[in-house]
Amino acid sequence: MHESFDVAVVGGGPAGLATAAFATRAGLATILFERSSSPPDKACGEGLMPAGLRVLDALGVTPRIGARDSHPILGIRYIQEDGSCAEGRLPGGGGCGIRRTALTAALAACAGETGADLRWNCAVNGFARSADSVTLATAASEVRARVLVAADGLHSRLRSLADLDRPNRARQRFGVRQHFRVEPWSDWVEVHLHEGFEAFVTPVGNERVGVAFLWEKDAAPGPPTIEKFLERSPALAERLAGAPVDSRPRGAGPFAHAVRARIADRTVLVGDAAGYVDAITGEGMSLSFLCAEALGAILPAALAHGATRAALEPYERLAAREFRRYALTCRSLLVLTRHARIRRRVVRFLGRRPRLFSRLIAAALA
Repeated sequence: MHESFDVAVVGGGPAGLATAAFATRAGLATILFERSSSPPDKACGEGLMPAGLRVLDALGVTPRIGARDSHPILGIRYIQEDGSCAEGRLPGGGGCGIRRTALTAALAACAGETGADLRWNCAVNGFARSADSVTLATAASEVRARVLVAADGLHSRLRSLADLDRPNRARQRFGVRQHFRVEPWSDWVEVHLHEGFEAFVTPVGNERVGVAFLWEKDAAPGPPTIEKFLERSPALAERLAGAPVDSRPRGAGPFAHAVRARIADRTVLVGDAAGYVDAITGEGMSLSFLCAEALGAILPAALAHGATRAALEPYERLAAREFRRYALTCRSLLVLTRHARIRRRVVRFLGRRPRLFSRLIAAALA
């Protein structure tokens, strides 16, 4: 006999857990599948922009995360090879750096308390759609739901099975991240700009920083390891000298993935599975949370109308609008990183005009 739910979410990362929490809050019987035995730790910049932080506040997640695993972020500071820099404040009350493992644990607790059925160590092997439901096959059983939400990440298998992939011709970019046990020296996200790569430093605790390096294929300085990148980042290497590592390196990429649509009959894509440009703006999780919140609000009416593509169209419109804003910012920054001479002039110009830079950041995040 099949178990039956209103919503089946596949993927126990931040996007999937937030979706499960919002769906259950909307009164929908929700099950979530995650192939790992607990919320997975993945390569992530771990910075939450103000809009994403607002969604976490609405879910009641932020009070569950203490100073050991989080740190306020006032703004963004770009630092060039010669030491010149530009810094702009984040709008509102600023953002927050949150260790991903602490964030997913808090989201899982929140989703579980709202009534979502969380199935860890349970991979979904495939699914079949019918006129009135989606049947998901797992190693343990088959589960039937009225709608499937694919939140299975950047290289989403379910996106491919749903035929929602679109060929992507963007240049391939990659990232690697590691944490260091050191008191943050700044309340700002620092972006160290170099020819061929960028280093992002995010405070994610009162005694921890996360360091992520992003680079374009074939542009890395030798083997793309944390050690090699630090050799090319002397100012950052000096800051981290003697600091013990606090996690093992984790890589990600290629980043860019395009989608034909984020919806099909009884199927929705959320988070990185719904398309991705690059990690350079640090907006990935905030975008995921905004879309999860919107989907939770839209689903009851969509299910009442059969969860068809037409019924799910309000989500597609909202998600596409948010994605266009994010993509425009990403692509603009990528153009600058690929043209070092222009980038140096722009950063120096903005460095003399911090108010203008702050207004540009606010406009990009609006």
